[in-house]
Amino acid sequence: MKTTVIPVTAFQQNCSLLWCEDTMEGAVVDPGGDLDRILERAEDAGVTLVKILLTHAHVDHVGGTAELARRLGIPIEGPQKEDRFWIELLPKQCEMFGFPPADTFTPDRWLEDGDTVQFGHQTLEVIHCPGHTPGHVAFFHAGERLAIVGDVLFKGSIGRTDFPRGDYGTLVKSIRERLFPLGDDVVFIPGHGPWSTFGDERRTNPFVGDASGR
Repeated sequence: MKTTVIPVTAFQQNCSLLWCEDTMEGAVVDPGGDLDRILERAEDAGVTLVKILLTHAHVDHVGGTAELARRLGIPIEGPQKEDRFWIELLPKQCEMFGFPPADTFTPDRWLEDGDTVQFGHQTLEVIHCPGHTPGHVAFFHAGERLAIVGDVLFKGSIGRTDFPRGDYGTLVKSIRERLFPLGDDVVFIPGHGPWSTFGDERRTNPFVGDASGR
């Protein structure tokens, strides 16, 4: 599997383009906006996009979803159903954060912990990681030792929990009990900022690291 990250929107959200080298079929994770940039990157790589994957439903992660699905005629998978209310609030989110208007949508498939998603010959495991939002999921490729974690965990930090239905204790539990056990060697792509590894965060992250005392 090949991976490239495309920062999109004024929030510089890490939209991930993933593809199978055997089939050149790919998926786009969290198309928050700047769709022409995403499509140009896919075309340059020779990738045929076959689905949209969503970690959670904040506007900087899903603002371009409905339009992209319409343009390409491809399905939307994720997030977990507890984020439905965030999708319903998309017009209000756009207004609040100064984003272009975005249509609401219903995913073709809500995802649950333990599900898998496929494109080409690639399979990603779905891990429900609530706390930042109640329906947040992460995607894990066991063979590549790669996780896409949205806004759950960042290099040196963790996701905000002051939005509706966010919860600090739940977020910390998701990181420590659902992400860190995947292995210190796992590289992760966060929703914003630089990549890191679970091992580095376990050792040094002041919020959830081994020395945090929480």
